Amino acid sequence: MTAFSIPDVKEFMNIFLRTDTFDSFLLREGAITTCMTYLLDGRAKADFFSPEDDPYPLVSQEEYIPFSLVRPICFDIIKGKRTPLAFKFVFQLSAENQKRTAASIHSSLSPEDISGMYLNLKYQNQQLICTTGISCHIFSMDKSLEYAWDDMVKRFFRKRQIAFEPLN
Repeated sequence: MTAFSIPDVKEFMNIFLRTDTFDSFLLREGAITTCMTYLLDGRAKADFFSPEDDPYPLVSQEEYIPFSLVRPICFDIIKGKRTPLAFKFVFQLSAENQKRTAASIHSSLSPEDISGMYLNLKYQNQQLICTTGISCHIFSMDKSLEYAWDDMVKRFFRKRQIAFEPLN
């Protein structure tokens, strides 16, 4: 696990809500606090869509919904002159991306051993903190996947020109 702060919250929010940068992540859960708190349960409801709908293949294969389907709603809640009091988003890699990531570093963990690879965003008291993490179904002393995931998230942010600073 690694944690870092995002110093330019306004620029980050522009990237987060107005571009497809985070669209491929699955949204496990979220909360946005403005004049009230909006709670987002990211569990996919494939029955809502018909097989002919564009989102159907994405939603029917995963337990959680892609952020691409939720981002416009989040934008509508957050947009305006006032900054939210707080928000929290818990993102997860898709099963396919988890499998590909584990294979790319030749991890000793099998895809079945990994319950999730996470990216958490938390905004509170005018500070935005990002944390990464991995959850496994088994205990392992091998932390190579965790370290690789931390590095991948940092590279992801750098590639998209999102400034970040490590937390001590």
